[in-house]
Amino acid sequence: MYQPKLKREIRCPLEYGLKIFGGKWKSRVICVLAEKGVLRYSSLRKEMMNITDAVLASTLKELMADQMILRKSYDEIPPKVEYSLTKKGKSVIPILQSICRWSGAYHIEGNDLRMSQCQKCDYFFKDPAD
Repeated sequence: MYQPKLKREIRCPLEYGLKIFGGKWKSRVICVLAEKGVLRYSSLRKEMMNITDAVLASTLKELMADQMILRKSYDEIPPKVEYSLTKKGKSVIPILQSICRWSGAYHIEGNDLRMSQCQKCDYFFKDPAD
């Protein structure tokens, strides 16, 4: 995993939030785990589509380091590992839902590259106030 030479200074809470769930893959992992609950690595990779093993492994390590996801390892053969959201990880779901609703208003129509979770966005990210 890439380690910057200088420690990044976070000067405002927004920077912290974007560091935690920003980027291409972190929010997607969080959304998949929010919908599916607990997944093994191979199932998570299938849900993610078009992600390499190296990128998924790195993303999972970063999310674990930030205490957003939990990795549960079972002492059995073959090895069994499951991933799920922590309480902190679940707390970011309303934020991602708000971003998704806002983005939906401005996103280009006809995008066929949406993930299966995104295709269910109207259901999955439904506003409880509706």
